[in-house]
Amino acid sequence: MKPFLIITLLLSFCSGNAQKFNKELELENGKKFLIGKINLEGLSAEPYNIWFQSGEKAYAIDEALVEKLEEPLSDYHIKLFLGTWCGDSKREVPRLVKILKAAHFPMENLDIVALDRRKEHYKKSPTGEERGLKIIKVPTIIFMKGGKETNRIVESPIESLEEDIAQIVFEKPYTPNYASMH
Repeated sequence: MKPFLIITLLLSFCSGNAQKFNKELELENGKKFLIGKINLEGLSAEPYNIWFQSGEKAYAIDEALVEKLEEPLSDYHIKLFLGTWCGDSKREVPRLVKILKAAHFPMENLDIVALDRRKEHYKKSPTGEERGLKIIKVPTIIFMKGGKETNRIVESPIESLEEDIAQIVFEKPYTPNYASMH
């Protein structure tokens, strides 16, 4: 009976301390934004679904290029830092998600972190996932392979998301916007 009790206590402790996804903050002016670890369900909930779903639907992907990305992209883990309050994130994140879905990217290899917009916590998350990663602009899409950053797309792509991702996963020279800052 004691091992059962210990396991039960450990499980309840671990589940009680697991960070919840899609935490929302509301400012004094009534504006809401997501903060910390989020997932696609959070982006599909109100009020975020308005820009997320319409942006995803409206974007015409380069299907031929996305097909070529499918195999090499599956070797990557992607860390996406965004602001649900940020115009660039509202434009690029739905496009990125549509590309990843079309490329059959394993979505469990996508970590999404929403950063704070409040002055005293600007571009930080409650659990510090951004620490040491020099997140200057959002969105920042970090491509990881073998546990190491290979490259990133910062704020907006140079050519297009598909072209920029291709440069990264095919290991061609690629310099993101604001490259000197990371």
